[in-house]
Amino acid sequence: MITSLSIENFALIEKLSIQFSNGFSTITGETGAGKSILLGALGLVLGKRADLTSLKNKEEKCIVEASFFLKNYNLQSFFLDNDLDYEDETIIRREILPSGKSRAFINDTPVNLQELQELSTFLVDIHSQHQTQDLSDDSYQFQIIDSVANNFDLLNQYKITLKEYKAIVSSIEEKKSELSSVIKEQDYNTFLLEELLNAKLQGLDQAELESTYEKLNNVELIKEQLQKISSISNEEQFGVIQNLKEIKLAFQKVAGFSKEYESLLERLNSIIIEFDDIEKETSNQADALLSDPEQLELVNQQLQDIYSLQRKHNVTSVEELLHIQNELDQKVISVTTLEDEITALEKKSGEVEAHLRKIAKEISQKRIQFVPVLVEKTQSILAQLGMPNAQIKFDIKPTDKFLSNGSDEIQLLFSANKGSDFGLLKKVASGGELSRIMLAIKSILAQHSKLPTILFDEIDTGVSGEIAHKMGEIMKQMSQTMQVLSITHLPQIASKGAEHFKVFKKEESHHTITQIVKLNDQERINEIAQMLSGSTITESALNNAKELLK
Repeated sequence: MITSLSIENFALIEKLSIQFSNGFSTITGETGAGKSILLGALGLVLGKRADLTSLKNKEEKCIVEASFFLKNYNLQSFFLDNDLDYEDETIIRREILPSGKSRAFINDTPVNLQELQELSTFLVDIHSQHQTQDLSDDSYQFQIIDSVANNFDLLNQYKITLKEYKAIVSSIEEKKSELSSVIKEQDYNTFLLEELLNAKLQGLDQAELESTYEKLNNVELIKEQLQKISSISNEEQFGVIQNLKEIKLAFQKVAGFSKEYESLLERLNSIIIEFDDIEKETSNQADALLSDPEQLELVNQQLQDIYSLQRKHNVTSVEELLHIQNELDQKVISVTTLEDEITALEKKSGEVEAHLRKIAKEISQKRIQFVPVLVEKTQSILAQLGMPNAQIKFDIKPTDKFLSNGSDEIQLLFSANKGSDFGLLKKVASGGELSRIMLAIKSILAQHSKLPTILFDEIDTGVSGEIAHKMGEIMKQMSQTMQVLSITHLPQIASKGAEHFKVFKKEESHHTITQIVKLNDQERINEIAQMLSGSTITESALNNAKELLK
């Protein structure tokens, strides 16, 4: 329940503060006095968007602050989920800065509008005449029935299961789409894979193959040059080895005269040993070289296959080709894998769907079971509100569809007069009839669920006399289980409140401000008398006011 509301620098309000009780409070005031301003300020606290036009003084910030007693609302989980400090007496503050920037706080913690709006749904239900159109909304009609049928746990199970079911169905569609694409590419991928497998790329060294090819392709030239090297090295008189030996002999003759000559001799010995080894290896290589056209063709073909595959796949190495081969292998295998996954998901989908239908059927059965109770109570209240022949009918039809709140479709039908045919409520009910039906529904909901504080904004428009009296009685009865606020222009309703507030305009220093005050007993008599007789209060009006207040 809302315990207090303070407003500063908002529209025509400079500064005011109101304390509310937990029963039935009425708010009255002349047309244009500022009742809508009060609603606008409360709307800010509940998360409505703001703009600079809300500021009375454009140079100062606007502050609207409301306190709510939350002990009986079980909202601790909301505060925990949103990382907010929970207090039984929670304070919500909204600020609009001169720059146009808006800020919101819950217990002094900054929050965004979405969080504030979500919390507000648990706090205050502001009901104005145009909101009677909610009665034409399917989801609201189900909300009414489900409250009476106490379907909340079942609906929660249904929503969780529906979310799981939709996720599985979505997954199946994605897998089927993927399978379709894979199947379309399957033949081509298989061809590419076989082409790579036939090339036997695993363990191949492209550089070594290219070297082997060069040797085989130039075998005659290589052999000729190697033999030439061997010949020059070993010629009896002028060969390199013979000349090196002659040089060595010369060094040996002078090595004893100087350490430098001895060092040069040692280095020459190393050269002779190394060159001798080179000559022998060259000779062996020359002897080993054989012309092998078949081997040359085989290596050439292998290289051409590699080059062709590299051009086709736009790569430059065997390693990259092997990576592509692995990817293609996975794609070819994925057909079977995807088919297995789809089969498993379809099995799971069938199980979840069966469970979902079971829950939906239970919800539907409870709705059908409790509709007569709801209809009887509603029609009984409507009879008190001057509609003795009014009849309503909730036409529920189970379907095979999975909707957001079950598998039912609904039509709310209405007949105002005896013998009249039923028609869709939104087409056949007048504004006044809708207001009374909504009040009847709200009063029933108050008995079956913990509604937030409810504020009726001139829901009594278009009624008077005994009907207004009955509407006031219903609101008063609702206040036994919840906090009820009613902005009204009818004395019959204003007199039913445990508290009575008056909104009025006041001229002050060449400007107009809106004020709200709680009336004492005598002020209340005068206010109701004025509502009865107009600006001139008669003795009869005063007596009538006293009678109403009894």
